[in-house]
Amino acid sequence: MNQTAVADLAPQRAMPAPNVPIVNIDPYSEEVLTDPYGYYEQLRDAGPLVWLKEYETYAVARHEAVTRVLTDPKTYCSSAGVGLTNFHTEKPWRKPSIILEVDPPEHSRTRKVFVRILSPRALNKLRERFEREAEAMVLRLIEKGEYDGVTELAEAYPLKVFADAVGVPPDGRQHLLPYGDMVFNAFGPMNERFKQCFAKLGPSIEWINMACQRENLTKDGFGADLYAAADAGELTHEEAGLLVRTMLSAGLDTTIYTIGNALACFARHPDQWKIVTENPGLARQAIEEVLRYESTFHSFYRTTTQPTTLENVALDAEQKILVVVASANRDPRHWQNADSFDVTRKATSNMAFGTGIHGCAGQMIARLEGEIILKALATHVDKIELLGKPHLHFNNTVRGYSSLPIRVTAKKH
Repeated sequence: MNQTAVADLAPQRAMPAPNVPIVNIDPYSEEVLTDPYGYYEQLRDAGPLVWLKEYETYAVARHEAVTRVLTDPKTYCSSAGVGLTNFHTEKPWRKPSIILEVDPPEHSRTRKVFVRILSPRALNKLRERFEREAEAMVLRLIEKGEYDGVTELAEAYPLKVFADAVGVPPDGRQHLLPYGDMVFNAFGPMNERFKQCFAKLGPSIEWINMACQRENLTKDGFGADLYAAADAGELTHEEAGLLVRTMLSAGLDTTIYTIGNALACFARHPDQWKIVTENPGLARQAIEEVLRYESTFHSFYRTTTQPTTLENVALDAEQKILVVVASANRDPRHWQNADSFDVTRKATSNMAFGTGIHGCAGQMIARLEGEIILKALATHVDKIELLGKPHLHFNNTVRGYSSLPIRVTAKKH
């Protein structure tokens, strides 16, 4: 076979449109994930739409372009998966989420049930119980003085209150953490991080499958509500089990990273913590600034459903686009003093959980639990101090810590 024939058989590399800036950044490398904000600035400054050479895909990192993509689900869909893998052309490692990775009208049917069960009214019924548990946990940790803010608070609190609210068995809840880590790693490339995570997942998948079955759930939790919706004909019983799984992955990791990031932010910005301690009612507003400044999600994907034009660039159908929401949250074109942490800022337009019809289904839980924990801390804690260097947890989609050694000093009442 001659060289020309060999060349003809070689896979064709994807190429960007001629007027698109090419950026040689790997957004999943430990170097970028350790301190991503300078790299986000490079992406934004390169242009409203760029080409990531490493993954042969487009990316948007400015607030305006991110908003445009996320609020047009007809053109930029989620049914091809919200990771780099295209579910239309490649086989996913698990069944796609029937709420996150589907498009209308199927999406509307399942999301309607999900949103009703996690409605503000339903969550408000839990507020008193959540507040009581937060108060008790914070007071125990104040007594201890020094502790790991991730394992002893950011993980411990939602593993107790949200898992109770869903109704999963208390024994084995530790399996929820590696499972959620795998779910969010899968939203990026099939890199070594994904492979190592997947290789350790077996026992956790078995426990999740068991825990989401109707007979293993409590009779008064969100999981039971999903099966009741199936009894009423709104879902199939198989879909109810899948939505319990989705609820657990959507409602736990987002909350864990939000609380951990909040602790890190306030330990590093004691002036901002003083503002919140003087007015604990600012807790909800402060959580929004945490979400903007240190976003829980750093990025995920959408896929074009048809030939379209984005930022004056012609795109083909089935084109993956990386949506860098954490960069949009630091875009000085949208935010004043974008790199400053300021709890007096009205940051409700942040993109930390996406936006539009496919915004994170668990965001209301993360916001509620984050607010409650922050208010309990602000009521009782005068200072939050770091005891050594925090350890980041590297994940292809979400940003947070695996360890956060801190000291808290109680208020003098």
